[in-house]
Amino acid sequence: MLDAGLTGHDWIVENGSDVHEVADLVYAKQGLRPVRWVLAVPNDSKIKSVRDLAGKRIATEAVGIAKKYLKKNGVHAEVEFSWGATEVKAPELVDAIIELTETGSSLRAHNLRIVDTVLESTTRLIANRRAWRNPGKRAKIEQLALLLRGALEAESKVLLKMNVRAPKLDAMLKILPALNSPTINSLSRAGWYSVESVVAERVVREIIPALKSAGAEGIIEIALNKVVP
Repeated sequence: MLDAGLTGHDWIVENGSDVHEVADLVYAKQGLRPVRWVLAVPNDSKIKSVRDLAGKRIATEAVGIAKKYLKKNGVHAEVEFSWGATEVKAPELVDAIIELTETGSSLRAHNLRIVDTVLESTTRLIANRRAWRNPGKRAKIEQLALLLRGALEAESKVLLKMNVRAPKLDAMLKILPALNSPTINSLSRAGWYSVESVVAERVVREIIPALKSAGAEGIIEIALNKVVP
């Protein structure tokens, strides 16, 4: 789900689409997490909650989502479609906006504050229900879902490879995380092993010095394209 409009769960909700949701692919520009459609108003606005929107004007790309949100809260307000640059329309043209955000930085830059979260959204792989019922097509769709999940899984992981002397192997393995367990191979040089493991990228800067202290040598960090557990 990117900041380019309706492309994920929000698209399904907005259009009331009758599709089969094959995979929930949590992805955003700043990390692997959902994005949000939020109700936002100018910092000096008196609007404090959705109840205060009664009789007000709201701009958004997600008109259907906005109307469902208002109906759910029993509020009557005017919703108009925004062709883009929604943040700049408040307060001159509208009283509030419902906009997609990941970190809220763009809203803050336009002197807007978030009042409420309307919807959390993630990218979804969807399929036509008729195609999903077809065994051949379903198999291909499931293969595609597997590869997409593998690509997303690889976003946060790296492969560490290193060499270690036999006497220090056990101590080093106590430090080294792995998906299941590290791969260990004997080197042509007697008494030496090659060790490799897939680890979370966020811990690499902490464990590489520890691995070095434990006896690892020739440590290599490699980016990954796909990780399929």
